[in-house]
Amino acid sequence: MAALSGVLRFKLLSWQQTGLFHSSVRLLAADKDLLVKLRKKTGYSFINCKKALEKFNNDPKQAETWLNQQAQKEGWSKASKLQGRKTAEGLVGLLHEGNTAVMVEVNCESDFVARNVKFQQLVQQVAFSTLRYSRRAEQNLSSYVKGILAGEEILQMKIDESLLKDTLALTIGKLGENMLLRRAAWVTVPSGMFIGSYVHGTLPADLPSLANMSFGKYGSLVVCNITDASNKSNISELGRRLGQHLVGMSPSSVGSLEDESAGETETRMLAQPFLLEPSLTVGQYLQPHGVQVLDFVRFECGEESQSMEASQS
Repeated sequence: MAALSGVLRFKLLSWQQTGLFHSSVRLLAADKDLLVKLRKKTGYSFINCKKALEKFNNDPKQAETWLNQQAQKEGWSKASKLQGRKTAEGLVGLLHEGNTAVMVEVNCESDFVARNVKFQQLVQQVAFSTLRYSRRAEQNLSSYVKGILAGEEILQMKIDESLLKDTLALTIGKLGENMLLRRAAWVTVPSGMFIGSYVHGTLPADLPSLANMSFGKYGSLVVCNITDASNKSNISELGRRLGQHLVGMSPSSVGSLEDESAGETETRMLAQPFLLEPSLTVGQYLQPHGVQVLDFVRFECGEESQSMEASQS
C-alpha cells in the first residue's frame, strides 16, 4: 500500500512538472514572439529589446517608449561628443509632388553612412517636413514662390510629433557619425509654369518607402514659364536637361539674352553655351521651345561656399 502511494505521488509530481514545463515553453514562445516583433518595429538590438520587455513585464508599448527614450539620450550624448567633426559627405535629396518641388542637403562624415538606409530616411524626413512647411504659401498663386531654409530653421521643424533636431540626434546615435541638416529649398508654381529638376550621382533607394525620393551629390530645380501653350510636349525632359546644365555649368544668375553680346557668358545661365548642345546658348536653345527660365536653385553636397539663393536679373 505504501509502495502504491509512492507511485501515485511520483506520477502526480511528474504531471505537475510536465504541466509547468509546457507552461514555461508557451511563455518562452510568447516572449520570443514579442521580442521579434519589438525588434522588427523599433530596429533596436535584441539585447536592448529583451531588457525593455523584462523591465516592463512584457508590455510592448511601455517597452517601445522606454527604448526610444534611451536611444534619444544616447543619441544626444553621441551628438555632443561628435560635434565639430567634419561633415563633408552626405546627400542631396529631391522630392517632387504636384506643383511643388523640394530639395534638401544633409551631411555626414563618410560616403559609407550616406549610403545607409537610415541616413536616407533622415533625408526623406527633412524633405517631407520642408514640403509641409512650404504648403503654407500655396494659396491663390499668381506667380511662383521660392523659399530657402538654413540649418537652424530646419532643426525646429517637425516630422509627425517629433522635432527634426531629435530625429537627427536619434540617427547620430544609431549610425555613430556627426551629421548636419545643412539647408533646404522649395519652389511652388501656378498653372502655366513648371519645375524642371535633376539629381546627379544618383544613389538607388533600397526601400519601397523611399521610391518617391531622388538622392545624389548634386541637385537642381529650375522654375520655367510656358510662353507657348501649344508647345507642351516633352516638358519634363526639357526641365531635366536644363537641370543637367545647371549642375554641370553652375551659373550664378539667370541673366538675359543680351548678356551674350555684352560678354557676360561665364556665370549667367541664358548666355552660357548649353551643356548638351554647346553650339547654342541656353537662351537660343529655349527660344523654339516656347519656354522661359525664371529662376533656379542648385545644391552641391559639401560645397565650401554656396550661394543660398540664385538671383534674378
